[in-house]
Amino acid sequence: MRMLLGVLISILLAACAAESTPTAITAVEEPEPTAVPAATATEEGDPAMEQVDFKLTSSAYLQGDPIPASYSCDGENTSPRLTWSDPPAGTQSFALIFDDPDAPGGTWVHWVLFNLPAEARSLPANVPPDPTLTNGAIHGSSSWGSIGYGGPCPPSGEHRYFMKLYALDSALDVEEGATKEQLLEAMESHIVAEAELMGRYSR
Repeated sequence: MRMLLGVLISILLAACAAESTPTAITAVEEPEPTAVPAATATEEGDPAMEQVDFKLTSSAYLQGDPIPASYSCDGENTSPRLTWSDPPAGTQSFALIFDDPDAPGGTWVHWVLFNLPAEARSLPANVPPDPTLTNGAIHGSSSWGSIGYGGPCPPSGEHRYFMKLYALDSALDVEEGATKEQLLEAMESHIVAEAELMGRYSR
């Protein structure tokens, strides 16, 4: 009997010792959150950053086509009608340069016009050679030293003529009669978009 009682006591003591021994808890390591790369900031509203399909067209000729003689020195020598699409937001004025890079002595400038108003989307045919137009645009000087449009007039062969329209983020503080070089210098860091129309003329 005493033996049985001793065995029972031993079992009870062993059970109590097991309960009093703390069970080791394995810490569960939560995975660290994956760093989410910061979104690239887009400068909305910044005209220089906008991607706009800015185009210049004419009802007189298409890109790369021959320029009709009526717009040359062999004809009426009048400027063609020009139309352009909406420029980037923030455009404050336009400038226009028409030149011939194939001239024998270097690029020959046929037309310089600047400070066209931002709301303008076209120029009519036969723009008059006035120093300042009724819409406020100002004429610069051509390579002939005159103001106003001068049409294609190559000495011989076929030449390319580039009509380049610049959308600018400001009006230009440039005097009438400014040369192409003076205009380009004034436009530096102000160009937000550029459109180009190239035509050909031969004699």
